[in-house]
Amino acid sequence: MKSLLSIVLLCFAVNFSVAQSNITEKKGVIKACNNYIEGFYEGDTNKLKESLQPTLNKFGFWKNKDTNVYEQLPHMSYEKAIAYAKRVFDSKNFAKEDAPKKVEVYDIGHSIASAKITAWWGIDYILLSKRGDKWMIEQVIWEGPLEK
Repeated sequence: MKSLLSIVLLCFAVNFSVAQSNITEKKGVIKACNNYIEGFYEGDTNKLKESLQPTLNKFGFWKNKDTNVYEQLPHMSYEKAIAYAKRVFDSKNFAKEDAPKKVEVYDIGHSIASAKITAWWGIDYILLSKRGDKWMIEQVIWEGPLEK
């Protein structure tokens, strides 16, 4: 009977430990994604630097008002992302208070994760990697807002 109780307690402890680890990992992914949104919304280059890999690959599609067709915009590198945030800050062209800021974590592995962000500009699908104990954004593909 003692053996059975020991096994049950061990299983409980392992499951609890795994659950706690998953919560910690999810918080890290959410933090990286929120830094990304807030970095662009607030023009905060420090938040972007904290969560973007220097090898960032970001590209997306925006609807051309004249042709009514979604067109691919130029690639945004890490350097261009930082420069964009700096322009937002310098011009004080911040996002509105009620601008969307939603993060949905899709999947978390040992060293990779995926998420979806909804922001004023549309939706972004994010791929992250874990570097040490920190989640960093590697890849972004986005699309301007869908018409309702």
